[in-house]
Amino acid sequence: MLPRDSSELVLLSLLADGPMYGYAISKEVGARSEGRMKLTPGVLYPLLRRMEAEGLVLTEWEEVKSERAQEGDEGRRRKWYKLSAKGRKALDHRIAAHRAYTAVLDAFIGPRGGGETSR
Repeated sequence: MLPRDSSELVLLSLLADGPMYGYAISKEVGARSEGRMKLTPGVLYPLLRRMEAEGLVLTEWEEVKSERAQEGDEGRRRKWYKLSAKGRKALDHRIAAHRAYTAVLDAFIGPRGGGETSR
């Protein structure tokens, strides 16, 4: 599980690559993080609903039918999420804030790959 701010940054970043539906988002988070991050449905969907209410993401429904479905059978509905213009601005702001925060921490822990520092 990720802190809310990190989860939102991850979601906005994924949606900047293109529209996705919830299950695909959770799978992509796991894949890109090599399993170190997980967005469970109990975290993912409330966060997506909040982001939609705030205008950060736009949604669209799609009907998905099984390959075995008979003609006339109803499919299940899948909700797609895509980044809005407001979401793009929020992402840019969060990336800048994250990089600034990381730079402050680096002042204390030193550059990456430098090994141990002597004190």
